[in-house]
Amino acid sequence: MSIVGSTTEELLGQLASGDVSCVELTSAYLDQIAARDPEVQAFLRYDRDDALRQAERIDAKRQSGQPLGKLAGLPVAVKDNMCTKGQPTTCASRMLEDFVPPYDAHVVTRLKEADAVLMGRANLDEFAMGSSTENSAFQVTRNPHNAEFAPGGSSGGSAAAVGAGMTPLALGSDTGGSIRQPASFCGVVGMKPTYGRVSRYGLVAFASSLDQIGPLAGDVTGTARLLEVIAGHDARDSTCVDLPVPEYTQSLNEPLSGLTIGIAAEHFAEGLDPEVESTVRSALDVYTSLGATVKEISLPHSRYAVATYYVVAPCEASSNLARYDGVHYGFRAESFENMIDMYATTRGEGFGDEVKRRIMVGTYALSAGYYDAYYLKALKVRRLIREDFDRAFADVDVIASPVTPTPAFKIGSLVDDPLAMYLQDLYTLSANLAGIPGISIPAGTSSGGLPIGLQLLAPAFEEERLLRAARMFEQESE
Repeated sequence: MSIVGSTTEELLGQLASGDVSCVELTSAYLDQIAARDPEVQAFLRYDRDDALRQAERIDAKRQSGQPLGKLAGLPVAVKDNMCTKGQPTTCASRMLEDFVPPYDAHVVTRLKEADAVLMGRANLDEFAMGSSTENSAFQVTRNPHNAEFAPGGSSGGSAAAVGAGMTPLALGSDTGGSIRQPASFCGVVGMKPTYGRVSRYGLVAFASSLDQIGPLAGDVTGTARLLEVIAGHDARDSTCVDLPVPEYTQSLNEPLSGLTIGIAAEHFAEGLDPEVESTVRSALDVYTSLGATVKEISLPHSRYAVATYYVVAPCEASSNLARYDGVHYGFRAESFENMIDMYATTRGEGFGDEVKRRIMVGTYALSAGYYDAYYLKALKVRRLIREDFDRAFADVDVIASPVTPTPAFKIGSLVDDPLAMYLQDLYTLSANLAGIPGISIPAGTSSGGLPIGLQLLAPAFEEERLLRAARMFEQESE
């Protein structure tokens, strides 16, 4: 059996049986990075020697009979907005190009405790603001299925790394679809957990009430295993909920009997690519053949999701990114006349265009005379969006929809049209505004050979249900 391309469970089995060592496994993925990443550009940094040293430690631990973690020996890529002690954490921005955190993010600590091999830092849209990974200050990541197309964003590096077979697992962050959309474009599984399920400690903040860290993997089982590791209470994040974390992998292969799937007319409106709609409806037919019931629901306020998100998120970004002023840490302009000029020049040179755009929008919406008209009104609509989901989940177990309106688009095709780029997240934003979990699973391929995903949504903290529903479909597709 080939190492690269095996599922996480197959890899764990090979490691446990001694058929392959952690060093051999890590070397195989490092070779794959060396072969594919010059074109895909998924990694901002990776250190072959450091990865092999980690692998050697895990092999030694296994040979000595010490207890091993749930990911013992599995490579994991980490999106470069999660702090790792002693390693640059840049957020793909000039502003943090030389920033080296003195501590690990909670999820990085969990990975280390689980004996994962940290393979490297995955590229992203600057400060996680974007849907194509074209906004990185350092490089443009490409879709592993066709290099002319975008991998999605902002976790495009993480999704592309998994999709190209350069790592079996990766971590991304999802503020408005930034795990699910690139997972769909790259043909992998990506999950946004419930807000509060995974600690955000050490995640560089974009929009604090929306950000959530989640797993990407080649299959649902790998996604479930990685979520088991990173989920759970952390007192350092006041929004992290103290609830037990189920053993997701234990119940994963148990089909959901009497499953009721909701579909909303609002998710199949004008602008949806016919191939995407056909793929989603074919997936629903698979569920029906498995005994599920498909039921029409309504999410009437979803039409306001894009407008609501692009008030709330920029407002929070404006506040969070105010700390990058050239004074305490990070980039500082070399030439300036006085302190005010130093602030302005530093931020002008250190931030890219998309980050500046969102900061300005957010600052305007929060300014005197506009706060009530924009931010406060957006918060009220956000509540209505959440109430739509509450009503819908009283009648259905999960909601199925497209992940994106189209398959992957060509690199450069939407760069000069911010609104068209924002509309790529049309079907994913609502889950972040409502705080509920969502998953993207591969469902088909376009006539151009590009992956198309299916999105499933579930009530808050029902990740187990969501994963089992996703696995039902995956088993029929194997």
